Amino acid sequence: MKKTLLSTALLGLALSSTSVMAAEWSYTGEHGAENWGDTFATCGEGKNQTPININQAVDADLRSLDIQYQGVVTGLINNGHTVQSEISGFNSLLVDGKEFDLKQFHFHTPSENYIKNRQYPLEAHFVHADEAGNLAVVAVMYEVGDKRDANLTKLLADIPGSKEGVTLSNQVKLSELLPDTEHYYRFTGSLTTPPCSEGVRWFVLQEPVEASKKQLASLHDVMGDNNRPLQPINSRLVVEK
Repeated sequence: MKKTLLSTALLGLALSSTSVMAAEWSYTGEHGAENWGDTFATCGEGKNQTPININQAVDADLRSLDIQYQGVVTGLINNGHTVQSEISGFNSLLVDGKEFDLKQFHFHTPSENYIKNRQYPLEAHFVHADEAGNLAVVAVMYEVGDKRDANLTKLLADIPGSKEGVTLSNQVKLSELLPDTEHYYRFTGSLTTPPCSEGVRWFVLQEPVEASKKQLASLHDVMGDNNRPLQPINSRLVVEK
């Protein structure tokens, strides 16, 4: 049962078009985000949905994120909704005394979450799961800078432009993809795609990664606008370190 729950949750977050979700979905049109709730009840009725506008956060005595990424990015998959990674090696996140293994990361253009009313041109979601199938996502924002990001350059060199997968010609160290992890926002949320399952631990890093305008445009050219609209915070508490 645990393996089944884990598989279902990961497929949902991976935005897989071949997952257990029988109905089609997209970001616009008949099956667009505003209509997800018609087929996936939690997308419309959930009270802890993601993304959110992180506008008011409470200072808290939080520990620094314990991230141990020792592996590499070996490939990329364009599944029609996003560009998603294939990875190898030991890569973990320790949260609340539990170890969460990194399963994949993927991109959204523009960002799904906002920070203090600001939307970024790109957001990466690093998706982790523990043995029981609980999920934790570390979100990284990208902003326009004067220089190209070296790791993004390596990824873009092999980025698949259609629904296909590729093996990277130059492997990228996962540890080099993260900016400073000392300061972050934490809240409880959901998958940002159907079935919008809740109970996901979210960690949004405060420091963005700089990338060139051309790099960010290249990813947008491949994926288009693949961001879910903002969701109500409701009674949730957002804390920060």
